[in-house]
Amino acid sequence: MSLYSALYAGVSGLSAQSSAMATVADNITNINTVAYKGVEAQFRTLVTDGRASSSYSAGGVAASPIAEVSKQGLLQASGSSTDLAIDGGGFFITRSGLTQSDPVAYTRAGSFKPDEEGYLRNSSGQYLYGWRLDATGGYTNTGNLDALTPVRLSDLVGTAAPTTKLQARINLQSDATISSAASTYTAGQMASGAVTPSFTRSFTVYDSQGGSHQMNMSFLKTAANTWKVENYLVPASDTTAAGGVVSSGTVQFNGDGSLNKTASTAALFSPLTINYTNGASSVPIDIELGDNGSINGLTQFGQPSSLISGGADGGILGNIASTEVSKDGVVSAIFDDGSTRKVFQLPIATFPNPNGLTRVSGNSYSANRSSGSMTMNPPGQLGAGKLSSNTLEASTVDLAGEFTNMIRFQRAYSASSKIITTVDDMLREVSDLKR
Repeated sequence: MSLYSALYAGVSGLSAQSSAMATVADNITNINTVAYKGVEAQFRTLVTDGRASSSYSAGGVAASPIAEVSKQGLLQASGSSTDLAIDGGGFFITRSGLTQSDPVAYTRAGSFKPDEEGYLRNSSGQYLYGWRLDATGGYTNTGNLDALTPVRLSDLVGTAAPTTKLQARINLQSDATISSAASTYTAGQMASGAVTPSFTRSFTVYDSQGGSHQMNMSFLKTAANTWKVENYLVPASDTTAAGGVVSSGTVQFNGDGSLNKTASTAALFSPLTINYTNGASSVPIDIELGDNGSINGLTQFGQPSSLISGGADGGILGNIASTEVSKDGVVSAIFDDGSTRKVFQLPIATFPNPNGLTRVSGNSYSANRSSGSMTMNPPGQLGAGKLSSNTLEASTVDLAGEFTNMIRFQRAYSASSKIITTVDDMLREVSDLKR
């Protein structure tokens, strides 16, 4: 009987509008939740028999909540350097615990703060995960979630950082006297003291155990625009290299005082690996002495030979003063002595269909068949958005729109209830026919 189908249609209307009102309630209550993605209630028809021509049987309606996960919220300034927002597509990778057996959750809620053990966690208690950088600042992206570790910086306090970079901007006096030993000079004589350098500058480099070593960079003028260079440790017994000399060669300058890197010895500008005798390991030290044809490193002008700027990194790490996150996702610890160390690389997870992700508690999502396979890459690469520190993503909820929807759903609910009461009156009329 068609009246009964109308009755069931009214009931389905009540159920659908109730579900729609629930989405409005969820959206309004989460209007201040960081990176919350609003849920839109859409409706679909229910048809019992679309082939009927002489009579009609009502099917009703069903609600289909759609999560607008891919919608970008406004980025708002924050006072914490560990508050992070993704400008573009993608999600942070988090876990509910510190082990690989803990469930993975993907979120855009970047309100991360160090907990009592120094791990970065957001307001939902999820641990932020990333690639741990090695001593040279490198990592390997295998695409495997098990390669990620929880982000923690406090374990660096009191540890050592080897020297990985030595930068020097040095001017060598152009009218300096050519050394009398220029014609007989051989490599290692400046380190041994047999030949007095025209200019020497000392740098402190550190091994992987935090041990400090003095490295001298000595220059000897042998001809116009030509200088011999020796890099050696003092004392020489700190390294296995003969005479303590770790590199040597010739540096050439152009007529305008700029560096002629092409005509110079390439080894002087290549990464330097020092073999220490104390058993400490060494990492390659990038030597930054300027670009070819430029004046941003070694130069030759009329002023007295001197170090204009430069130095080497590394040493014993003290207390962490602050944390810095670059737009490329590199997490760096800044220590109280002003030194900086890159510690983690944050990945961004992307999905072919982010709107198909399954919502879980804590403003997070889990992957499923509808979302497609997860791909993780550094921020800004292959569809992954860039990071913005001191920033949080706001909720995508429009309060005015939600109140308007509330009126719509309330009226539709009342109308559905009228269907039920009207059908009840009609069924009563049918029952009264027997009297």
